[in-house]
Amino acid sequence: MQALTNRNKAVDRKPMTLWEKMYIPSIMKGMSITLSHFFKKKPTISYPEEKRPFSPVFRGLHILNRDEEGRERCTACGLCAVACPAEAITMEAAERKPGEENLYREEKYAARYEINMLRCIFCGLCEEACPKDAVYLSETFTPANFTRETFIYKKQDLLIPDPKTEPEQYQKALGSRAKKN
Repeated sequence: MQALTNRNKAVDRKPMTLWEKMYIPSIMKGMSITLSHFFKKKPTISYPEEKRPFSPVFRGLHILNRDEEGRERCTACGLCAVACPAEAITMEAAERKPGEENLYREEKYAARYEINMLRCIFCGLCEEACPKDAVYLSETFTPANFTRETFIYKKQDLLIPDPKTEPEQYQKALGSRAKKN
């Protein structure tokens, strides 16, 4: 039967020479590659002393944002939970009571907001879906833990510090990528 393409190659089946049987050229080639790596810059970083530069599109730990007056931006619309492909976000809405105008921006707020970091795939769709810029992914790693319960972050863990009472920690938590409206 005739081949459909002309890409076939004839295989040379002649016996190996003594030099080829000793594999010296192949060993020398491998050793030269190994020796060339001795003189290259080491990719290792001493972590606590040096920080690794991240890509501008790095997505880390989730943050619940506040406005300039310290009120929570989240209105519990649920768009972030709906947009999450891993179904890692759980929230419950509640109505704002009279006298809580300084705590919540809108009439409705998230009474319970949880993110299961074991399910989160850090895709950033929750950040894109939020119409109030209430949730964003910071430049912070998710810390390692030993129990599964510590990977479920509640609203208190995710909420950014109050800009009025803690302005230094608020600016630090904002980072360089946060949207400042």
